[in-house]
Amino acid sequence: MLYVGIDLGTSAVKLLLMDGTGKIEKIVSREYPLYFPNPGWSEQNPEDWYTQSLDGLKELLADCDRSQVAGISFGGQMHGLVVLDKDDQVIRPAILWNDGRTGEETDYLNQEIGKDKLSEYTANIAFAGFTAPKVLWVRNHEPENFARIEKLMLPKDYLAYRLSGTFCTDVSDASGMLLFDVKNKCWSREMMEICGIKETQLPKIFESYEVVGTLKPELAEELGLSGNVKIAAGAGDNAAAAVGTGTVGDGSCNISLGTSGTIFISSEKFGVDEHNALHSFAHADGHFHLMGCMLSAASCNKWWMDEILKTRDYAGEQTGIKELGKNNVFFLPYLMGERSPHNNPNARGTFMGMTMDTTREDMTQAVLEGVAFALRDSFEVAKALGIRIERTKICGGGAKSPLWRQMIADIFNIKVDIPESEEGPAMGGAMLAAVACGEYASVKEAASKIVKIVDTVEPIPENAERYEKQYQKFRQIYPAVKELFDVIQP
Repeated sequence: MLYVGIDLGTSAVKLLLMDGTGKIEKIVSREYPLYFPNPGWSEQNPEDWYTQSLDGLKELLADCDRSQVAGISFGGQMHGLVVLDKDDQVIRPAILWNDGRTGEETDYLNQEIGKDKLSEYTANIAFAGFTAPKVLWVRNHEPENFARIEKLMLPKDYLAYRLSGTFCTDVSDASGMLLFDVKNKCWSREMMEICGIKETQLPKIFESYEVVGTLKPELAEELGLSGNVKIAAGAGDNAAAAVGTGTVGDGSCNISLGTSGTIFISSEKFGVDEHNALHSFAHADGHFHLMGCMLSAASCNKWWMDEILKTRDYAGEQTGIKELGKNNVFFLPYLMGERSPHNNPNARGTFMGMTMDTTREDMTQAVLEGVAFALRDSFEVAKALGIRIERTKICGGGAKSPLWRQMIADIFNIKVDIPESEEGPAMGGAMLAAVACGEYASVKEAASKIVKIVDTVEPIPENAERYEKQYQKFRQIYPAVKELFDVIQP
């Protein structure tokens, strides 16, 4: 049988067709616009997601035996707020994960309601990108729109609704809303009351691998598919990417060097970091995970290359970097503020340590190292919880750099496994569809049979020793300059 994974990203939707053995048959991508109506705002039109996904599905399935397509599932950008009225019309553009307008609402939740209460209700505290602060923002600033809300959902769940007619979400994506009781896998009544919404406005909750419905008859006919094609709930992009890299089961780790950066640690047991520096979410495999998320990872390197050095020769700029762990230049990679572990939207990118003999290569190296050091901040939180990690998978655009992979191995002093497939959330979505259709008995079984490791990067002992000293210097910089970030705000 054949399975479709739809990765609803921030800049494009990627659609992947996979057979039952995990072989990728075809990949299609469709872009859509991103809107910035005010400084720090980030929005999209949900109709664009749907039209581009449907167009992409037609191309994806054009040359295959469509009678073999059994299931469709998703990985999707998290935290976005999509609101529909009683006629199922979108009320306003979706407010995205990287939108920064909710500073006052986030402060209200963390300071007035209190972090301890939030953690008790949801296992997490408020971050500017989460969904609940966005709900409060609409209530405070657009009361006429707030009064019209009949359905409140996440981006990928809008696609699931349009394809199946089922108003649904999954546990992993719901975990990032700050409306979901992660431990008990249900909506938090306390948070609904705080945000002024009712449970009828929230979607039905499913595990990521569960069937939520079948493809609408009119869409099945338009796409040339059977009316029995199953729609599975899918997962938030990080959980879907973790499935796609085989990061399931207890103590498995994945590092993503995408636009944002994450360290994702799967666990069979529910757990919360007492300082809430890491997110405590449900996982797509039916269990749980801890996750540290930094807002700018590979995007730091893209900014440095495209905007500062004015070059697209990313690999060429790295060829002159030979000695690891000896750089005297440091870079704080907080170009869009920071989430884990600092939760500071005012933090900014910072270079430190330049001298008259600092080179172009030193600066480039500092950018790559700064991202790795910042990810290690979250890794240290996990270690403090007693979690022992000796190896990690790696994915994302930045993971294509052999130099960056070696830096991760050396800075974390762990082995870095390279999966055969780099398709992340789209692959994970297709695997979840396969589980939903009975091709595999569990997500863990699907991961063990489909995901293949093609290479492992070992830490180099002398590099790791030098980087340990460098990291101890790096971690002192943010506390030293933290107050200045507030001073320099425009």
